[in-house]
Amino acid sequence: MLIHGQCHCGNIAFFLTWEPDPSEIPARACDCSFCTKHGGVWTSCPSGSLKVVVREPLFVSPYTFGTETAVFHTCTRCGVVPVVTSQIDGRLYAVVSVNAFEHVDPSLIRRVTGSFGDENKASRLARRQRHWIADVEFVEGAL
Repeated sequence: MLIHGQCHCGNIAFFLTWEPDPSEIPARACDCSFCTKHGGVWTSCPSGSLKVVVREPLFVSPYTFGTETAVFHTCTRCGVVPVVTSQIDGRLYAVVSVNAFEHVDPSLIRRVTGSFGDENKASRLARRQRHWIADVEFVEGAL
């Protein structure tokens, strides 16, 4: 299944190839203060691939906090965060916002709350390596 998503203005778009086709899409509503304030609900398909297209990089602001191991890619035009990445052992991993999905049947999405505040840095990175998308490509330009 190919899932398209984007920020509100379309400056940051993504194409997530979910393999095999999902019977449901797990979505984690992180309870950290950033995600709570931004309505962050994230998903990933470790066996899938992700292509992120950034039309105008000057209008993307990377934001990190806490352990500074995750980068929230925020569109400075519309304020939406459609993608989060983490560089681990020379490889880029990512999750995407289900709130940025375009034309995905909402009945597929299964939301749960995630709490990761008690993790140390090593266990956090190990969890991301197991559960986040490991085949990630960023490109600049039009769709």
